[in-house]
Amino acid sequence: MLKIDSYPVDAYAKQFVADFWGNSSCPRYIFGRNKFAESIARLIKVDGFIDDFTAEKDYLGKPIVRIDQVPDDALVVVVVLGKPLLAEKRVRAFQFRSLSYYPFLKYSKKDLLGIDFQEDFAAQFAQNREKFEKVYSLLADATSRNQLYNIINFRLSLDLYYLRSFAALEDRQYFEDFIEFSGNEVFVDVGGYDGYTTRYFANLCPKYKAIHFFEPEEANMHVAQKNLADLTCITYYQQGLSDTKETLYFQTAGSASHIAASGDFSIAVDKLDELVTDAVTFIKMDIEGAEEKALAGCSEIIAKHHPKLAVSVYHHSNAIWQIPEYILSIYSGYDLYLRHYTEGKDETVMFFIPR
Repeated sequence: MLKIDSYPVDAYAKQFVADFWGNSSCPRYIFGRNKFAESIARLIKVDGFIDDFTAEKDYLGKPIVRIDQVPDDALVVVVVLGKPLLAEKRVRAFQFRSLSYYPFLKYSKKDLLGIDFQEDFAAQFAQNREKFEKVYSLLADATSRNQLYNIINFRLSLDLYYLRSFAALEDRQYFEDFIEFSGNEVFVDVGGYDGYTTRYFANLCPKYKAIHFFEPEEANMHVAQKNLADLTCITYYQQGLSDTKETLYFQTAGSASHIAASGDFSIAVDKLDELVTDAVTFIKMDIEGAEEKALAGCSEIIAKHHPKLAVSVYHHSNAIWQIPEYILSIYSGYDLYLRHYTEGKDETVMFFIPR
């Protein structure tokens, strides 16, 4: 059974937040520069922003300082969300008080920017707890169950304690020891970006049969084709995948580029079932929240060929249960595994391994 902990009040965090928003005479700084920093700075006057890796002198009209220039009596909010444990280690080397944005958000009771992909998680979990419990019960190993426990408890508590067992493992993302490869693999890379994942696959399985590479952004496609120029039997598709053939808008944001209501340019999308006739054996899918529609567009492939699947399940609150529920409705003969590849909130992947 999935264990949901009780979360005692963090007295340190609560006092820090009270001092930061109150009439404290302590200088206020923000470690990092991003939309979360802007969210704080629009509500209260800060003394500066900490960034050791820039030549810029100011940000939002305030000075940018090195961390060793921050006064010992300062209050520092750390807005580094991708690597919060690394940032925590950095600020703890100094005497000033500091707090991660996660508990800062929790205790502030202010109109601050919420956490991407999980702003409504508590409400959705309460409404769909049985669905989360079912996925937990279906997971094939203790590592998967432990990681889901930590992910859900972190989302509910915003306590960094639940992230401490994770590490930055993006370099091996989508590939685990429980995935077995033959010499006849047909790999589909959905959201191929710069080709890194395809290269990783080719190194693991050099005798593959074919690769189908999907990346809608032109600049990324050019980089990927250059990086993968030595590979054979690879087909490139500069388009996206969905559950129907149509034209959509695409917002450029590096590795987080995504389909949006409005965007930088339009892209063609189609069903994988209509584009690939090979007997697909492995699909990796990370397309910033469009996974469910893309999966619907390859339901025939899943039903007929039962390919191995590595699918991102962190782009919205219910993805962790909705994606496996849908895939298992097509083919029930999968074992499920879960792995998380950062020390932050992103990059949770669910694996579907045919028995």
